[in-house]
Amino acid sequence: MRRFALAVLLVVSSVALAACSQSVASRIDERTFRIEGPEIPGGSNVPNQRTAARMCPRGYRVLDESQHRGEFQTGFATVWTIRCL
Repeated sequence: MRRFALAVLLVVSSVALAACSQSVASRIDERTFRIEGPEIPGGSNVPNQRTAARMCPRGYRVLDESQHRGEFQTGFATVWTIRCL
């Protein structure tokens, strides 16, 4: 019983942590999206690249990129504006 509870706890915690490291995209117009990345120490933009590749499978171009400190001062959050090719 304890092993099962531990396994469930591990699965739930890994899913919760994975959700914190994903970026969010919003549509501006037909081919333009705004992608807001999570707070990552060092300001990595890998979550933005994954989301952009998912939104634009044929390719994309970054129109605007900005970084700012997050609410909790744990890292930098990146914001991209992209256009699909």
